[in-house]
Amino acid sequence: MVFGHTERVSTAIDHLVYATPALADTVAVLRAQGVDLAPGGPHPGLGTRNFLAGLGEGCYLEVIGPDPEQPAPDIPRPFGIDELTGPRLVAWAARVTGLDEVIERARAAGYDPGAPFEMSRRRPDGVLLRWRLAFSPEGAGVVPFLIDWGSSPHPAETTPDAGRLVTLRGVHPDPARVAAELAAIGQELAVTAGPEPALEAVLATADGGLVLR
Repeated sequence: MVFGHTERVSTAIDHLVYATPALADTVAVLRAQGVDLAPGGPHPGLGTRNFLAGLGEGCYLEVIGPDPEQPAPDIPRPFGIDELTGPRLVAWAARVTGLDEVIERARAAGYDPGAPFEMSRRRPDGVLLRWRLAFSPEGAGVVPFLIDWGSSPHPAETTPDAGRLVTLRGVHPDPARVAAELAAIGQELAVTAGPEPALEAVLATADGGLVLR
């Protein structure tokens, strides 16, 4: 049984997170597959940096991995990067406005998206981006984390499109629970039952189709 929509997910999708233990290698592979990634920037103190590719409709792909120009962080890198043995589609972000209000409504509905916190990074052109996030205490994955860009320019505005997101689907041992959590934050996703949580995105690129898992 499929819970949620079986076609394209809600336009509230902000970006997909494709994490890797070897950033340069993964970027090279994706570029060879027709995904023209542009440098994003470092995440100070987290030991990571990213590359971005626009996917149309205000959505983008973030490829994130260890930053060789930063020292090893005191805390684990986000998205389980330190434990990865290869690239993986680990999460997606839902764009919201009024993050605190969204969190409050979700908690009232029985789901805790996590406490909000602020992050920033500087683009290669020197522009400082600031945004606020909320991650569930259980970690991001099939259920998205929340992101509020506030007054910062959205990355999709300055990242050339390298393709189009066709579908995003999830797998989870308990799709009904996931559906309830998605509803609590006002999001939708096609989710089928499976032994382990997972995401799959189908992209259309100039070179054809590409599946990220």
